[in-house]
Amino acid sequence: MIDKLKQLWLSIISYIFPRYELVVSYNNTWGDHDDQTFIVKRFYRKNQKYLKFKTHDGDLVEVRGTEGLNYTIKQL
Repeated sequence: MIDKLKQLWLSIISYIFPRYELVVSYNNTWGDHDDQTFIVKRFYRKNQKYLKFKTHDGDLVEVRGTEGLNYTIKQL
């Protein structure tokens, strides 16, 4: 019973406040040493060369790339 209530609570919270997994690569090759992964609470700006967002931990992060960024966003 308690497990079902916890699952219900988490599903309600995730529906109201969605979280995203952001993977940023600074070149065209995925899976190499320059890839960074973030759990994002909120996006403030998404451009081709600039990302600004707040992480799950509450940190404000800005990511810039001179030649453009390759990134994928997946909702958790």
